Amino acid sequence: MRVKSPRRQRHNKVLKLAKGYRMTKHRLYKVAHEATIHAGQYAFFGRRLRRRDLRRTWIIRLNAALRALGLTYSKFMPHLAKTGLDRKILADLAVRQPETFKQIVDKVKLKV
Repeated sequence: MRVKSPRRQRHNKVLKLAKGYRMTKHRLYKVAHEATIHAGQYAFFGRRLRRRDLRRTWIIRLNAALRALGLTYSKFMPHLAKTGLDRKILADLAVRQPETFKQIVDKVKLKV
């Protein structure tokens, strides 16, 4: 039985990761290796950017919903810190269950 070289296995692994890349980036090992390294860096940074964008979206949604109820985001958030609800949950409530969101805002208004 012939033993496959570890180098060949490593090369095949990288070329498999580079499948679908354009031009020589999916054919040549050295180019494919660099391309996969860069792709991993872009993916990592992209995940950070996505979290940043989602947070901005939640804040915009909350502020719009709060202004309709006579309050602003900056006045609302400090009083909400103790409740354990985060921006994601609140933004979802504001969009999908406005009645529940209004009840939460009314409770916070009483404290203010």
